[in-house]
Amino acid sequence: MENRKMPQVRTDLAVEARDMVVEREENRSGGIKGITSKERVVDDIKITDVVIDEQGATLTGKKAGTYVTIYADGVKRQDTKSQKKAASVLAKELEQLLEINGITKEAKGLIVGLGNWNVTPDALGPMTTDKILVTSHLFQLDYETVAEGYRPVGAVSPGVMGVTGIETSNIIFGIVEQFEPEFIIAVDALASRSVERINETIQLSDTGIHPGSGVGNKRKELSKETLGVPTLAIGVPTVVDAVTIASDTIDYLLKHLGREWNEKNRPSKSLTPGNFSFGSKKFTEADLPSEEQRHTFLGLVGTLSEEEKRSLISDVLTPIGQNMMVTPKEVDGFMIDMAHLVASGINAALHETVDVSNFSSYTR
Repeated sequence: MENRKMPQVRTDLAVEARDMVVEREENRSGGIKGITSKERVVDDIKITDVVIDEQGATLTGKKAGTYVTIYADGVKRQDTKSQKKAASVLAKELEQLLEINGITKEAKGLIVGLGNWNVTPDALGPMTTDKILVTSHLFQLDYETVAEGYRPVGAVSPGVMGVTGIETSNIIFGIVEQFEPEFIIAVDALASRSVERINETIQLSDTGIHPGSGVGNKRKELSKETLGVPTLAIGVPTVVDAVTIASDTIDYLLKHLGREWNEKNRPSKSLTPGNFSFGSKKFTEADLPSEEQRHTFLGLVGTLSEEEKRSLISDVLTPIGQNMMVTPKEVDGFMIDMAHLVASGINAALHETVDVSNFSSYTR
C-alpha cells in the first residue's frame, strides 16, 4: 500500500485539517510547526482553538488565521438547554473574534447567508439570515428611535450560481459597494471528514470562505483581500462523503468488536450480531483491538492505516460514481435548530442589548 496515492479528503474544518497533519507527522517530536492548538471548556461546551500561520497553511491547505470550533451536540440531542448554552458561547467567541480583528461595537455589519435554500443541507445560510435582527434601515430612516446597544446590521441571501446564473461573489461585491459595511459575517454549510461532527460542530474563522466548498464546488473567495473589509465566517458541517461513512463504519465495527472481546473475553465465533450488547456509551480509541485481532476480525482491511483505508475505499467508489455526499435523515430538524442557534449567537454578539435568554421560546 506504500505507493498508493492518497485521496484529497473533503473537509472544511481546520481542526480536522490539523488532525490529518498530525496523523501524517505522527513520528515527529516537538509538535507541528505553523499550527498551534488548544482545547478548553466554557459552560460545559468544548472549544478548540487552532491558529495557523503561513507555514501551517502550506501543511493544512487552510488559510492562515484563527479558527474556533464549538461542539454543540445539543442540536442532535434536541436538548434546548444545551443549545442555549452553545448559542451563548458562540456569541462570546464571535465578540472576541470581532475585537481581535479591530471591529468596534458601532461598526456597520453585513450578514451573508450562503447556500441554496432549495436544498436542505445547503440552506443553513439562508435559514440563518431569516432570523437575523436587521437594523440598518432604522439607522437611516428613523435614527432617533434606535435605542442604545444596537448597531446597523444588514442581511442578504444571494443564492447560488445554479439558481441565479450569477457568480455569488459578484452579487456580494455589488452589495458591498453600495451598502458599504465595515465588516462581513458569512454563514455557510460545510463538509466534514467525520460522521460524529455533522450538525454538532460550529466553526468560526477570520479567514473568509469559499462558497460551495462543502460539496467540492468552490467559487470565488470571500475574504478581506477580495472584499476590502474584515470577513468572518461561521460554518456548520452538514454533509460527509461516502468514503468517510464507509471508513468510519469500519472503525466503529472494530471498536465494537474490540470492546465485546475485552469485556466478555469470548471466542470470535460468539461475536455475532445476536450477541452484541448495544448501549449509549461512545466508542474510544481504547476500544480499538490489537493489530492481530483486527486482522482476525476483518483480514487485511482491518490492519490498514487511516489514510490507506480511505484511499482503498475511494479507489473503489470514485470510478463508479458512488462517492456521494450524504446528510442525516433528520437534517430538516437539525437545520431548523442550528439556524436558530447560529442566528441567536450572531444577534447577541452584534447587539449589546440582545442576549439569548429567550432561546427556549423557539419551537419547530
